[in-house]
Amino acid sequence: MAINQDHDAFCGCTVIHEDIVRNVKIGLTEQTQLVKMAELFKAMSDPTRLKIVNALMLSEMCVCDIAFLLKMTGPAVSHHLKTLRQCQLIKYRKDGKIVYYSLDDAHIAPLFKQGYEHVSEK
Repeated sequence: MAINQDHDAFCGCTVIHEDIVRNVKIGLTEQTQLVKMAELFKAMSDPTRLKIVNALMLSEMCVCDIAFLLKMTGPAVSHHLKTLRQCQLIKYRKDGKIVYYSLDDAHIAPLFKQGYEHVSEK
């Protein structure tokens, strides 16, 4: 007989555990930070942007190189780069006429790796 897992996940208790609720409420992240985190995860929810982050984990690259690597147009890559820049996932530097992109800081690669490890578990 199949077990209805959705039914099993329903909490049947009506008692409010006030001590738990009070302690959790104190530790909850502020709304403004949650909004920023949601924007970060939204930016990383696109496979193309994840490919760009993955590539930039391996090397600093210019738009032309990224476009060639991903078989995309420069403007399409630039659009994704703009989104990643706005969420402070990547940064750029100019060298003459060439603009090179790289990860913004040391937090980005572990964030990518954690996501990869999580989806590779099972």
